[in-house]
Amino acid sequence: MLQTLLIVGVLYIVILIFLSTKARKEGQDSKHYLMAGSNLGAFLGFFTFAATLFSTFTLLGMPDFFRTHGVGAWIFLAISDAVMVFGVIWIGYKFRQKARQTDYYGMAGFLEGRYGSRLAGITAFLGAFIFLIPYVAIQIRGVAIFLHAAFPESIPMWGWAVIMVVVMIVYSEVGGLKAIIYSDVLQGILLLIAIWIIGGQCLKYFGGIGPMFDQIATKNEALLSVPGPKGLFNFQFLLGSMLAITLLPFTQPQVSTRLVIMKDLSSLQKMAVGLGFFALLIILPTLFMGMYGAILYADLPVSEFLNRTFIADQSNIIAAIVMIGLIAAAISTSDSQLFALGGEIRSLLKGEDQSMLRTARIAIFIFAVMALVFALLSSNQLVLLARTSFAGTALMAPMIFTGIFFHDPKRVQSIPVATLIGLLIFVASLLGLIPNMILGIRMDLILLGLLSALALLAITLKK
Repeated sequence: MLQTLLIVGVLYIVILIFLSTKARKEGQDSKHYLMAGSNLGAFLGFFTFAATLFSTFTLLGMPDFFRTHGVGAWIFLAISDAVMVFGVIWIGYKFRQKARQTDYYGMAGFLEGRYGSRLAGITAFLGAFIFLIPYVAIQIRGVAIFLHAAFPESIPMWGWAVIMVVVMIVYSEVGGLKAIIYSDVLQGILLLIAIWIIGGQCLKYFGGIGPMFDQIATKNEALLSVPGPKGLFNFQFLLGSMLAITLLPFTQPQVSTRLVIMKDLSSLQKMAVGLGFFALLIILPTLFMGMYGAILYADLPVSEFLNRTFIADQSNIIAAIVMIGLIAAAISTSDSQLFALGGEIRSLLKGEDQSMLRTARIAIFIFAVMALVFALLSSNQLVLLARTSFAGTALMAPMIFTGIFFHDPKRVQSIPVATLIGLLIFVASLLGLIPNMILGIRMDLILLGLLSALALLAITLKK
């Protein structure tokens, strides 16, 4: 098994070297290195957008979410992603129109210019930094745990994590964002193939979708309805998740950057429609895997369940493809997020381009090391950590949308101040310093509602 993995892995690395070399020849100034030349067509745009959204947490986290919490996971992610597609088409046009009028490198610099306030830019950067570093970490940790479970006698978990971060740093530093986008195409194809091979095998075990649900009803009927056996999928959780995921293309810079660098509006619209179909294709087989685990491995720890479903129950070649697909997903998504943070730093800097680009590259390296440390210290609840990242960055949506849609954001300086306070309050609730619910309402929903109301009130009064 290890030999098969090494052969497929070497082939994957050779392809990465070729792609990074190709990307490097296209230019190394800020516009090419951080923004991929800002001329993506629908094909590349679709794959890089999909690969950025559907990452390691989808393949490793969602099967366990279905296994543990039931079919409500479909409402949590699939329906939320469908709503998000409409947001990309509706709001993406206006955002691109405003962003491409500027020398766009990141949301922080864009908002600093729109509000005429350094605080607005710093708040956008801090919001992205605080919640993206854990998101990068869960990609690294998820794959490292999986590989260690598959080969417990070879390399410790931290060793796998270090190897992944080194590959990420070298690859991204050489080729820039365009190289990451090229690898996204490879990752998207690998992920789709791997996830359907495993999902198909799991469905074959049941003999079809109908028999699958019949067996689940006999085993644990609570898995077939919300809020699920553990009561997770209540109305507040699902509403908060939908809002956070729908806002993600504008509140997380690795995604918003991809909206800006699309070649034209037609490419953006084609990309968004394709993304909706891709979401269904990716999430559906994770349902089959989760139900498979609920029948056969209901009482096993997450790592053991995944190891048996993805490795032990599969042939060597399929298992190797799955593992390379997981590594590719983690590297590609993590690179995109680290690069986005580097772009946010670049967008806040003033001065000569090469000097600012050098600072951004150093920052990307530092962010990668910080993500590695967090990956080694964080928990194994990958989906919940990802959901927290979505919810945290969603709090910046009122500030971002005011910057996009209001004709003169400079007149509403209270919004960046309130957003910064809201982010700090949410972090305090996550750390247990203050309650995470008030009067039975989740803190993220309360803060998002208050910030939205403040933005609407401020805009109305100024008008």
